Amino acid sequence: MKLLIVEDNYQLANDLARFLSENGFIVEIANNLRTAKDKVGVYDYDLIILDLGLPDGNGLDLIHELKHIKRDPGILIVTAKNAVEDKVMGLELGADDFITKPFHKAELNARVRSIIRRKNFKGNSIIEINQIKIDLDSREAFVNENLVELTRKEYDLLLYFMYNKGRVLTKENIAEHLWGDHIDQADNFDFIYNHIKNLRKKLQVFGAENNIRSVYGMGYKFFEL
Repeated sequence: MKLLIVEDNYQLANDLARFLSENGFIVEIANNLRTAKDKVGVYDYDLIILDLGLPDGNGLDLIHELKHIKRDPGILIVTAKNAVEDKVMGLELGADDFITKPFHKAELNARVRSIIRRKNFKGNSIIEINQIKIDLDSREAFVNENLVELTRKEYDLLLYFMYNKGRVLTKENIAEHLWGDHIDQADNFDFIYNHIKNLRKKLQVFGAENNIRSVYGMGYKFFEL
């Protein structure tokens, strides 16, 4: 799952990014509204942690921008202690939840995961397609009830495929989602093939069907068999 933190406090933004990365997320940072608008115009995010008090504008303007470009990530608003009007306005515009400064990181993590479950997985913490099952809370994958030992990137790749079942994903889609916007500097995306090959092998050891298939000239698709 890929997150964008929009926060002008550099130390706080970096601290949160480090914490969320340790909890299994791909995290990018925008320290002002302009950078945030540039990022959401180019990249897809599963959730945006949005501080409203930005140096070059109100964070609520980013929600308007997301609606304009027809993107619908989860939105967790970060507000000051007494900013009731901002909370109400943000929720009316389509934000999913809010958290008030100061907050505990554990609460932030819980709210982020709750929003992602609601928006992407209908509130479920278990995703199951054919013989493959993912537990979002424990970040574990199973095939026919057997635990599959996956690396972090393999787990993220499997989750990304299952979330996008039936949709063709290009190598560029996969690389950008799992490695962040700095992947643009890569000369090619051949390494994606090796990750997919290793993931297929680990799933098939326990009897999974070949759900992940190449689509010639386009990319890969996860089929619900």
